[in-house]
Amino acid sequence: MKKGGKISRAETAQLAMMLEVCTGVKPGNVDRFHDYDDTWLEHFLASAILAKPAFEEAEGFQSSGKGIGDIIYDAVALTNTHSGGNTHFGAFILLIPLIAGGSIDSASGIVRSTTVADAVSFYKAFSLTSVRMNETDELDVNDPAALDHITEKGMTLYDVMDHSSQKDMVAAEWTNGFRLTENTAEFLINSGSGKKAISDAFISLLSEETDTFIVKKFGEETGVWAREKACLVREGRLSIEDFDEMCLERGVNPGSVADIIIAGIYIAISRGWGWDS
Repeated sequence: MKKGGKISRAETAQLAMMLEVCTGVKPGNVDRFHDYDDTWLEHFLASAILAKPAFEEAEGFQSSGKGIGDIIYDAVALTNTHSGGNTHFGAFILLIPLIAGGSIDSASGIVRSTTVADAVSFYKAFSLTSVRMNETDELDVNDPAALDHITEKGMTLYDVMDHSSQKDMVAAEWTNGFRLTENTAEFLINSGSGKKAISDAFISLLSEETDTFIVKKFGEETGVWAREKACLVREGRLSIEDFDEMCLERGVNPGSVADIIIAGIYIAISRGWGWDS
């Protein structure tokens, strides 16, 4: 970005969403080189545009009177208006507290202060999506009894994330101080600008962490397979293009890694990362 230019936190979040999907090859995921049959690059870009009112609510969080759960619901509802489905549910879970707090430290405090009402709003947002749950999860969003369980137990939204953190790497960001988001931001800042830095960050994170979206969809073995292949790419023993083809053939898409990459891009830009310099 040109020196002297300043954009809002809401706009920074939109930019992060746009940069993530428009980067170079991201094995198995929608990118500038390929779509899915029912979800296209344009759907991801549309969501980045449509989410702005919710991001502005998050930026005014301290005076808005809305809870984090309400704002996540608004983001999902606003972006659930095209035929590509909801493209960024996990990213909203990360971006909205980060926007509200203005930093990782402040966001960590905000998520710990969420309420039962936030949890209820979050589950209502979840019901608008087709996000995959673990089949044995007692808090299955598709089960009406889940809301009763939350209210009876007095579970806050932080409690819900804590409950999910062992099997969901996005939820775990709330409970570990946004550790992978921080690592991704530092990777980008240290790697230089441009699309290749984002693609490299994607491979780096996937080589170090088993993507929990893959595990929920295909099982642990496939999650480990993707991580091991990413290690080969990182070591220069497999091309990223060949890995991409392998993932597409198997229908494997590292969606949780993509969500964390978006949050990492957001933090990196907030710290002055020159993505276009």
